[in-house]
Amino acid sequence: MPSEKMIVVGVTGTNGKSTTVILIAKILEEAGHKVGATSTAIFKIGQKEWLNDKKMTMLGRFALQRLLRDMTTAGCQYAVIETSSEGIKQYRHLGVHYDIGVFTNLTPEHIESHGSFANYKEAKLKLFRKIAKDPPKKIMNWIPDQVRDDNGVKKVFVVNGDDEHTDDFLNYKVNEKIIFKIQDTRKQETRSNCFTSLANRGGQANKFQAIISNLQNLVAQNIQLNSNGVSFKVDGTDFNLKLFGQFNIYNALAAIAVAKSQGIDLEVCKLALEKVDSVPGRMEFIETQKDFKVLVDYAPEPESIAQLYQTIKGHNISPGKIIHVLGSCGGGRDKSRRPILGKLAAGNADIVIVTDEDPYDEDPMEIISQVAKGAQDAGKKPEENLFIILDRRKAIQKALSLAQAEDLVLLTGKGCEQAICVANGHKIPWDERKVAQEELDKL
Repeated sequence: MPSEKMIVVGVTGTNGKSTTVILIAKILEEAGHKVGATSTAIFKIGQKEWLNDKKMTMLGRFALQRLLRDMTTAGCQYAVIETSSEGIKQYRHLGVHYDIGVFTNLTPEHIESHGSFANYKEAKLKLFRKIAKDPPKKIMNWIPDQVRDDNGVKKVFVVNGDDEHTDDFLNYKVNEKIIFKIQDTRKQETRSNCFTSLANRGGQANKFQAIISNLQNLVAQNIQLNSNGVSFKVDGTDFNLKLFGQFNIYNALAAIAVAKSQGIDLEVCKLALEKVDSVPGRMEFIETQKDFKVLVDYAPEPESIAQLYQTIKGHNISPGKIIHVLGSCGGGRDKSRRPILGKLAAGNADIVIVTDEDPYDEDPMEIISQVAKGAQDAGKKPEENLFIILDRRKAIQKALSLAQAEDLVLLTGKGCEQAICVANGHKIPWDERKVAQEELDKL
């Protein structure tokens, strides 16, 4: 298998996976390694990088193996794979020999596909269980001592310590576990101390032994959100990123933790992360000569939309009105989130424009009406501050025509995806960023 010839990092969770994959790759490259990567946003083989045009987070088994083979042929030492619950459910992860598992966070998503939140979480856990169960990979000549032991390549878990499901993802035995978190000034106790105290209570030792074994903490301190991005400190090293949002601090911490497990020091991490201007389709501002801003973000589900609005407010991105263009992706699934998305937009934006996104075989107007109902129930009034426009380009046109000085036009749900998926498996070529630029040029 191609993955036997590289160290393979699997990134799973609900939000932040693509950004985390890209940040991990950037740090590994800064450290002098040749890297391959696959994510919802991009594919990468060494210096060759291109947008994901497959409308799949995780490629099918044969396509994924071909991509991994191309990585090894190109001399890649690392492969970083965004590993989705849908991919795991369809066994696309089988045949990939992972060494490092990264867990970003977990919130309800794809519930109709998986049947329940428990099943959704279980799909994510299968990746970690597989990593713990698979035999250690044979040593490759280039691997530094920190990454190996007498049995082979070390297995590593990197887990978000601030997520309520953290314990489930730590409850398997591997060589090294790193939890990353943002310091809570109200509670100075670290998670490892918390686990140790629990493990020492009477009969709890066996229950928590697997969790606390080989556990390390990576904590971000001195958190600041400003007009240029985010800043924080890790073990005395200051990081000043051009990325926005507290969620990107978590994404960066995950990448730093992976680097730490591979013997890469913090100064290399700092150099790499501070070079990242943006991530395709994630909090990406469109160049405009106008006196308002246009922001494209993937944000397809309620939690990511909520975090996006927190970021907009936390960084004071929009002193004027917010005009939000959105739909609901995944026709035929996740129907329960549609009115929630509408309600979230209505509660945070001044003007809501509901449009088509990825209807697949479902009636797009049915999807749109469910999103719009959530907005209307939250107080928005049709043709006043709530507009329903089926054609997505025309919806963007409408938003731009309404924008005034210091306003923010927010386009969510597509990011840098390269198609809108409609009935009978057809795809309409689409790049939200290019469409927005084209429409801006017409004003």
